[in-house]
Amino acid sequence: MVSANDLPYSVLVEFYEKIESTSSRLAMTDYLVSLFKRTPVDVLDKVIYLTQGQLRPDYEGVELGVAEKLTLRAISKATGVPVKNVEELYKKVGDPGVVAEQLLSRPKQAAGLLGFIGEEGTKRELTVSQVYNALMKIALASGEGSQDTKINTLASLLSDAKPKEAKYIVRTVTGRLRLGIADMTILDALAVAFTGSKAARDILERAYTKRPDLGFIAKELASKGIDTVKSIKIEVGIPILPMLAERLSDPAEIIEKLGGQCLVEYKYDGERVQAHRKGDKVWLFSRRLENITHHYPDVVSYMTSLKAEEFIVEGEIVAYNPDTGEMLPFQELMHRRRKYDVDKAMKEYPVRVYLFDVIYLNGEEMIEKPLPERRKVLESIVPEGSDDVLLSMAKLVDNPKDLLLFFEEAISEGCEGVMCKSVSAQSVYQMGARGWLWIKFKRDYRMEMTDTVDLVVVGAFHGRGKRAGTYGALLMAAYDPGSDTFKTVCKVGTGFTDEDLANLPKLLEPYRIPHRHPRVVSRIEADVWFVPAVVLEIIGAEITLSPLHTCALGKIEAESGLAIRFPRFTGRYRFDKKPEQATTEAELIEMYKSQRKTVLQQ
Repeated sequence: MVSANDLPYSVLVEFYEKIESTSSRLAMTDYLVSLFKRTPVDVLDKVIYLTQGQLRPDYEGVELGVAEKLTLRAISKATGVPVKNVEELYKKVGDPGVVAEQLLSRPKQAAGLLGFIGEEGTKRELTVSQVYNALMKIALASGEGSQDTKINTLASLLSDAKPKEAKYIVRTVTGRLRLGIADMTILDALAVAFTGSKAARDILERAYTKRPDLGFIAKELASKGIDTVKSIKIEVGIPILPMLAERLSDPAEIIEKLGGQCLVEYKYDGERVQAHRKGDKVWLFSRRLENITHHYPDVVSYMTSLKAEEFIVEGEIVAYNPDTGEMLPFQELMHRRRKYDVDKAMKEYPVRVYLFDVIYLNGEEMIEKPLPERRKVLESIVPEGSDDVLLSMAKLVDNPKDLLLFFEEAISEGCEGVMCKSVSAQSVYQMGARGWLWIKFKRDYRMEMTDTVDLVVVGAFHGRGKRAGTYGALLMAAYDPGSDTFKTVCKVGTGFTDEDLANLPKLLEPYRIPHRHPRVVSRIEADVWFVPAVVLEIIGAEITLSPLHTCALGKIEAESGLAIRFPRFTGRYRFDKKPEQATTEAELIEMYKSQRKTVLQQ
């Protein structure tokens, strides 16, 4: 019998099936509201983590992914079907979850012979806690014998599972849950479920920017109420959502937009980092809130040289040539993203850190202080004369000419461009927001589309001829934060190497779904649809009007959206960006307008 403080896993699976079958975001939210209302408070956090396809928030780095071969062996052990037969079925259906479901649907399983279950009817009813705890055991297994532990734990779980439960358990452990539920959709559902309306969404979102842990926020809300959620504070060791920037292409417009003057900083071609320190303990988090401390032991030591015992600062990690001092491109830095031989990579690809903001210092949140004050505080804690940790190069400007000169200087030094930041009394740190307090001014905006954009893969088209068996082109989309949707802007099929083409199906398979995702707005029917997840860097000849694409549809001309003409993949996979951090619809509109101005001036 299931405890009153737990939830039958079968109930969760029922909701998963409903969510997976809908292409309506409203329906998806309604299903989540019903699920959260039905879930006991004690397991609400577990239900949310499982629904996200994870066990803990991203920044804790608890990785669940189990290799397909191990999963198939566990299915074999649970069902008594030989591994060879399991593998053959997998080749036919392509989904290990469906393999588990089909094999467990067969009458008279042989699994009882293996000692996992007895006669029919003696299976225990699985609960959310049992499934979650077993998955956590699998995720945390390491060292000698860890493979056997993972196989045996998963096999034991599957032997108790009903066929549909087995499908979702296997999809969860292999990272293929495919529900594609956005964090903001979960916040909407929590607001409705526990406060009665979406009016409290803003409070929940504010708490989420300080503590991006939906399970924690949900449990606090359900057990202690909205006032407790309001009181959530920034905590060292837990990353906050980083502030984002808008984009403009005209120096005069930037100066005007920022009130007549702004702080202009180099925009370094590196990896944005949020560095936390509390005494001897240092954490490093990426823009996606991943814990990247392991990759940068040198940066950890740099942070202990700052003149403060407790802080959260932001900066850019940049690879450089120690012989010349010149900065190296982002691609060089990505060699540091290794699980092994970290010390070797550290010597081969040395880095510096350029700090540009302080978020928290010695017990005090700095986010409500204006930028000039935050910058002054940051200057006070950065050690003088250090070659390893420095302040970002910055200058206060009040006219387009000086802004352009500083921009050209940044480019000549190997930067992507500059960041222009408000210095007004309202220049607070807007966590997780993309606003007009920060504006990107990047290279070559004043010409045709020689600047790149970061777009999200939302669909694909089957290849022909030499590309048979892989994808011939990908359907790419920009993000619209206003509607929290992804709107198509181009189909890209050039720029991919043979290796890229061979790897694309494998890279995108975890996100493949049977229908267009509810957050994707498209007039084009793709052969294959994906959960918006993978971000690629794209370049093109120009941005043009198009009746086929939905990005900026009706916002420039009726019945036309924006498209990228002759798009090409640059070779850069933006694994450091979440889909919501991709180029926005507003940015593309701005780039199109700038492009038109340039043509008219010529």
